[in-house]
Amino acid sequence: MTDVIGVPRPRIDAPEKVAGSTRYAADGYVHGLLHARLVLATQAHALIRGVETEAALAVPGAVAVLTAVDLPTEGTGSDRTTEPLAREEVVFAGQPVAIVVAESEAAAEDAVELVVVDYEPLPEVVDLLTAMEPGASVARRARDEEEGSDLESIHAGVDDDEEEADEEQLSANVLDRVHRSSGDAAAVLEGSDVVVSGTFRTPWVYQAYIEPQVCTAWLEPNGSLVVSTSTQGTFVTQSELARAFGLPLERIRVVAEPLGGAFGGKFALVEPLAAGATLALRRPVRLVLTRSEDFQATNPVSAQVTEMRIGARKDGTLTAIQGRMIVDRGSNAGWGVEGITSLLVAGPYRWEAFDIRGYGVQTNRFTFGAYRAPGAPTAAYVIESLLDDLASELGLDPIELRLRNAVVEGDLNPSGNAFPTIGAVEVLERLREHPLWAERISLPEGEGIGMAAGYWPGGSEPAAAVCRVAKDGTMTVVTSTADMSGVSTGFAAIAAAAFGLEPENVRVVAADTSSGPYAGASGGSKITYTVGTAVLRAAEAAREKLLAAASQELEIAADDLEVVDGVVRAVGAPDRSITVADVAGKALRFGGRYEPIEGHGGSAQTRGAPSVAAHLAHVRVDRETGEVELLRHVIAQDVGRALNPALVEGQMRGGVAQGIGWALYEELAHDEDGRLLTGSFLEYAIPTSERVPVEVPAPDGPFGAKGIGEAPVVAAPAAIANAVRAATGTRLRELPMTAARVWAALRDGASSDGA
Repeated sequence: MTDVIGVPRPRIDAPEKVAGSTRYAADGYVHGLLHARLVLATQAHALIRGVETEAALAVPGAVAVLTAVDLPTEGTGSDRTTEPLAREEVVFAGQPVAIVVAESEAAAEDAVELVVVDYEPLPEVVDLLTAMEPGASVARRARDEEEGSDLESIHAGVDDDEEEADEEQLSANVLDRVHRSSGDAAAVLEGSDVVVSGTFRTPWVYQAYIEPQVCTAWLEPNGSLVVSTSTQGTFVTQSELARAFGLPLERIRVVAEPLGGAFGGKFALVEPLAAGATLALRRPVRLVLTRSEDFQATNPVSAQVTEMRIGARKDGTLTAIQGRMIVDRGSNAGWGVEGITSLLVAGPYRWEAFDIRGYGVQTNRFTFGAYRAPGAPTAAYVIESLLDDLASELGLDPIELRLRNAVVEGDLNPSGNAFPTIGAVEVLERLREHPLWAERISLPEGEGIGMAAGYWPGGSEPAAAVCRVAKDGTMTVVTSTADMSGVSTGFAAIAAAAFGLEPENVRVVAADTSSGPYAGASGGSKITYTVGTAVLRAAEAAREKLLAAASQELEIAADDLEVVDGVVRAVGAPDRSITVADVAGKALRFGGRYEPIEGHGGSAQTRGAPSVAAHLAHVRVDRETGEVELLRHVIAQDVGRALNPALVEGQMRGGVAQGIGWALYEELAHDEDGRLLTGSFLEYAIPTSERVPVEVPAPDGPFGAKGIGEAPVVAAPAAIANAVRAATGTRLRELPMTAARVWAALRDGASSDGA
């Protein structure tokens, strides 16, 4: 049989996308469609005293101006699902306050400019550390308990057994606390030979997907709500809409359209707005955010302040880690990343003792959301910077220090759970062997090479899939997965290899919530690991039916048959054979004697499959301007098994590119009143990678594969930060390392907390 697994192949959706024939969520035609635009809050914190709509409704084509009281929501919470429009209190600048609905996009655009909102300003809570202090102004006057949201669990599975933090006297803005501890970290640090510490700051970062948020909703004649949307998860969106509007699940059908990028940002954010308008007006409504609205009103990854210190013995053995991680949740009361960032800050390393505290703090900023490996780049930036400082103090090679302490299978993480198979050692060794690492000792002045490692724990969620064979011998794989990163191409390879077909004879269909098997949302590097396993089992089940039928046709025991390139043949006697198409044709006909060649498969993974990625960065720093130029970048990643090396390399390159943005360019900045200053790509800069994949098969993944999309970004910012320190002797402790910050730090002549 032709090799299938491990062979580079184009994405199966590439021809349509390259030709421009792919229809995205804003492209579909719906009869009687209305167009919506949002009225966004101009205040960071205020009471809504009134909304003047008369002038807007006078615009020709304007149909309605809807406020919170007009939407038929039934939830009791104050999150973006149950309160898609601010009801009484605005809690961030850019929060949707009203929806203007019109017969055309132009009319909606004209009318939205004429809506006037009367605000009564309230004190803004915009400084993260001040927000924690006892007696601080509250970012939201009153909070209802959030109920039943699925959004917290869409990414990686964070262990549920983290300790509750000791009760400290903090303000009501501190929503959640996590405390992970083992041993007496303070005492162990006191007895360590070397201790390093620092305070690190990372900014709000925008996902910068190509396609802004978009959703279309309409009602079927039977009253069912249909939502066609650019989403990462159909079933989570269905669940959130049911929670918002009190509808039974069977009355909501969610269709995932081809994604124009997401990176963690497209989870049931605009769907309650479009669906609410449709339910209120009983007409189809489409909401397409402009880029400016997408910047202001969506859910970027949050800012964070981390105070940390670590220690080691003279021989390089790591001793203890102690600190606190303060996560800015913005207006999101429901969930945050303090749980996972406080887990990942320990890195893929062994510690004798640890005392790590995480805090989720509400402020008057965006609604916090997820972005590729949420919480992990911040964690890696902190620990990898300190490890380099520690190596410098000890006079050790930075990679050697990490190798001496790298975790292996069976070592415990800060939640007290054992690591499964993990490739930390293999990845670090591969990086040490790379010729770029050897060049670090002979660079020109102003240049430096840095390294860093980080990991993503992976996620798990039950999933199911169906594989069925048509009369022509081709196979259709049915899942409900939103294809965010080319996973459908991987599914085709898995099914082809397991069944015995060429991948070109396998097509993959993404079904909606009314007809498709269950699949979790695309996020957390779990889709290949979970849905891919279900596809594997479905293909194997279909193969069993094929062999049972072929056994009767050929009068050969099924155990003595094999399937090769679409032909069932006797093992060792390939001349005795029958094609898959012939068997399927005999089954799929009136009076057929065989069951349809169709299989159903499911998975419920219970073991994680972490992916480790390590980076080398070579930079040149201009001391006169502070500009950092990235000259070369290398990434080595444990990818389990590369089902399709071309797609794996694409994920690695994409992660590096986004990591460069974290390190050098990207920052959502606000003024002192909490208003966004970087609300377009004119002010918000994004980057316009050598690859070294490492295979450490995941025991429970399909053909040893694991999810690899999150890990490439994790340690890239830290590697660049370490390279800047190697080039300048100055430690930057605030991202992004803009020319202005680097210039100021160099003028200070010492380690800087950022200017």
